Amino acid sequence: MLVLGIETTCDETAAAVIERAPGGSGKILSNIVRSQVEEHARFGGVVPEIAARAHVDVLDGIIDRAMHEAGIDYAQLDGVAAAAGPGLIGGVIVGLTTAKAIAMVHDTPLVAVNHLEAHALTPRLTDGIDFPYCLFLASGGHTQIVAVTGVGQYVRLGTTVDDAIGEAFDKVAKMLGLPYPGGPQVERAAASGDAARFAFPRPMQGRPDANFSLSGLKTAVRTEASRLPEIAPQDISDLCASFQAAVLDSTADRLSVGLKLFREQFGAPCALVAAGGVAANQAIRGALHDVARQAGTQLIMPPPALCTDNGAMIAWAGAERLALGLTDTMEAQPRARWLLDANATAPAGYGKTRAGY
Repeated sequence: MLVLGIETTCDETAAAVIERAPGGSGKILSNIVRSQVEEHARFGGVVPEIAARAHVDVLDGIIDRAMHEAGIDYAQLDGVAAAAGPGLIGGVIVGLTTAKAIAMVHDTPLVAVNHLEAHALTPRLTDGIDFPYCLFLASGGHTQIVAVTGVGQYVRLGTTVDDAIGEAFDKVAKMLGLPYPGGPQVERAAASGDAARFAFPRPMQGRPDANFSLSGLKTAVRTEASRLPEIAPQDISDLCASFQAAVLDSTADRLSVGLKLFREQFGAPCALVAAGGVAANQAIRGALHDVARQAGTQLIMPPPALCTDNGAMIAWAGAERLALGLTDTMEAQPRARWLLDANATAPAGYGKTRAGY
């Protein structure tokens, strides 16, 4: 099965072709990603209108490159998948409309993919794991712990009640004057900082639920920074290191509770899976290894390039759904908001933002 995947939910324009074998294994034949960092850098974050126009300008060329690199013709495709949300609605419209046009012209099945589901299913492409597994989804706009029990079967065990982890990294970067994209800049500065210098809170630690909260921690960083008469480069490094250490401790605690809730409801997970752009943070990856080891399960993390937004994850999610006979009509609608767990309620401030991860 050959599937073209298109991703345009934020500020990466991406297209990829994957091949799914009858037994369920996958192979990436091409994966082209074009970042819009330069277009948004001077604004300190993503400008939705600029993002949408940039997708329009380059998407056709990105798709052609993906098809050429895969060495296949459109007539050979078994499906066309596009991220239909959640995301910046202008960009989502561009990608989904393009996928519909390709599907219509070549009489190919269309799959409108939930961007979050694509992140959730990526480890089945990269590592071939079975269900059920516990997913830690952390990105610029989302922080969730999810039980993944099958394709289209998701139960949210915990979520952020305010800022997502990536969003908090981004806001800390901006308040400290670090350049865009903020998340990697905070990680880089933290590497040379003293994590013990500032005693920041560990939000939600010890609570029986698996929810996250980052707003108070972000405010604590602002408060400490305002107390410094002049912020030197080492101060910035120390603030970033102390902030990141608090995020790591809080994340470890929340995930430990999430894994406990998973076992109570679904039994032992096949793995703890980390996905989303924040999973590319090396310090967070190290903390997740410790959590998995203490929980007696394996940790699976896709390569960093497949943690951030890309077309391969969209194509794979489309292939997984196609294998079950799940397709969409030309009436499929773009969505700015789209919960992964249909039975969950939207958290405060829900929506996709760009935080540099």
